[in-house]
Amino acid sequence: MMGAENSEFNMRGGKIGRRAFLKGAAAAGLVGLAAYGGVRYTGYRSSGAKAKIVVIGGGAAGISAAARLMMILKEPDITIIDPSDKHFYQPGFTLIASGVYSPDEVYKSQADCIPSGAKWVKDSVVALDADKRIVTTSKGEKISYDFLVLTPGLVYDWDLIEGIDPKALGTGNAHCIYEHEGAIKTWDAIKKFVKNGGKGIFTDTYTKHKCGGAPKKITLLTEHLARKNGTRERLSFNFYTASPELYDVPYYTPRLLEIYAERNVPINLNTRIVGVDTAAKKVHFRKTEKSADGSAKVSDFKEDYEFLHFLPPMGTPKFVRESGLSATNGSHAKEGWVDVDKGTLVSKKYPNIISFGDASNLPTSKTSAAIRKQVPIAVANLVSIMEGKQPQQIYDGYAACPIITDYGHVLMCEFDYSKKQKNTFPLPLLFDMSKEQYVAWLMKVYLLKPMYFYGMLNGLV
Repeated sequence: MMGAENSEFNMRGGKIGRRAFLKGAAAAGLVGLAAYGGVRYTGYRSSGAKAKIVVIGGGAAGISAAARLMMILKEPDITIIDPSDKHFYQPGFTLIASGVYSPDEVYKSQADCIPSGAKWVKDSVVALDADKRIVTTSKGEKISYDFLVLTPGLVYDWDLIEGIDPKALGTGNAHCIYEHEGAIKTWDAIKKFVKNGGKGIFTDTYTKHKCGGAPKKITLLTEHLARKNGTRERLSFNFYTASPELYDVPYYTPRLLEIYAERNVPINLNTRIVGVDTAAKKVHFRKTEKSADGSAKVSDFKEDYEFLHFLPPMGTPKFVRESGLSATNGSHAKEGWVDVDKGTLVSKKYPNIISFGDASNLPTSKTSAAIRKQVPIAVANLVSIMEGKQPQQIYDGYAACPIITDYGHVLMCEFDYSKKQKNTFPLPLLFDMSKEQYVAWLMKVYLLKPMYFYGMLNGLV
């Protein structure tokens, strides 16, 4: 298994340094992406449109959009509002929690990620008045805009799980990899769990959430690590999902179900976590079943555990929920997702607002791969609106979820709104992508992170 930067990777009997492989893979990958349409300059043209643009959020969506706008507009006036000191490559958290990445490999200084020429207001937004076109920060600064890129990401609603204190993640061996420190603690706990044995419980959550594959990845990686260490018989695994099925993309689901069955990891459907007694190491669940007459039967139960990995419910920041921009109907209305046209990414209520990424109600997965495809569409349509034209570019719902199935293989799931397979990488020309592949592991571990920091955040891919 890989560890720090000086580790070596075995390829058919030969060894190469990790840094050397990373550089070579990144270069080859970027060339391949360009050749196969991964680099898309959708609407990428010079524009003389002038307006004051405010970008709320300095994550993958906000930084990437700002970088493109800086290159397209001849006289850009762009302000980014974000309080962060560090910019994290969040898809790397799973790899920290499984010992593949070291903790310092997944972030850069936020100052180094802000596009040159853009103004950075290092603060949080607490209010948004879309009628007056004014944003208010936590320090009381009022910032006006002509056009708004609303990409604040999402927040974790920890208080919706009774007994969990986000400041004390890891207490009672209850862990979550969705934060950097949490991922670090999870890796330490997984090593002890694999060594000592016991009952492991892994869950997702009932709200829409980022990277729906992450709970599956950490389950399968932990199980494989136990086999690698010869301790699998000491451990039991159970996976609980609030969804009615393990995965909703038919092309990939059969193999994923096979993997869970082959590894003796029971799948419990329609079951959500409601609380954790960290002192007693008991997790409380609520299961919803539909009867023959269509009525819902709800039952609560609890399970003991030695190791728990869980997800908190997720939603939009408070200022978004209070802004009047959220969708008001649908099963996830309480979570406050920004109501946008799923094709153009323009707000349904205010045509001078573009929103995408984790905060939007786009009916697709919340992943950085999805954002990578949304950014050029959003920017092209924003520039068109600034020029007094109608938005023309249409997002097809593309998202990707590289589900790591073990140390060395990834099930590279790519799909669109229709939940049909939609490949952007040239891998299907050589491999059966309905099954886990070693080459997809190489992409996940070596290519995607440099592509994110040096390509996507610079507006290039």
